[in-house]
Amino acid sequence: MDLFLDRLSSPIGSIVLISDGESLRVLDFVDCEERMQRLLKLHYGTRPVVESRESSGIKRRVEAYFAGDLTSVDAIPVRTEGTPFQKQVWTELRTIAASTTLSYGELAKRIGRPNASRAVGLANGSNPIAIVVPCHRVIGSTGALTGYGGGVERKRWLLQHEGAQLPLATL
Repeated sequence: MDLFLDRLSSPIGSIVLISDGESLRVLDFVDCEERMQRLLKLHYGTRPVVESRESSGIKRRVEAYFAGDLTSVDAIPVRTEGTPFQKQVWTELRTIAASTTLSYGELAKRIGRPNASRAVGLANGSNPIAIVVPCHRVIGSTGALTGYGGGVERKRWLLQHEGAQLPLATL
């Protein structure tokens, strides 16, 4: 399987897209490249990643998201490597609608593991496909914008872009 890398500019920084030609495998920010490289090596070994203009429409859909079409990323096919638990969490993340948030505990309950909020947090933090697998929509039980691989300011921007209601303390 070949992996193809493309880039796009966004209001919150340059983004790297890696696909297999059909499904998105990685979406991350250029300034998070060290984390991205670590995840690539973990999931795909030393498989080469070829710079290429993405041709499956993924880039266009991500650009549409930033232009205001918040549901444009919902149809992007994704394929990730990870543990069965991680994949379960990542699949459930895609059911969180734009402009809504969910706590780690609520997400744990949704997957039938009500006592696994910390494990859900770890899986959420290992998500290799930002925005499309919307880990930014998961917040602390108090409404706090707890960690985000791309940085809490990006998380805040994404949630505001989507029109999510945030506690005043987080604005």
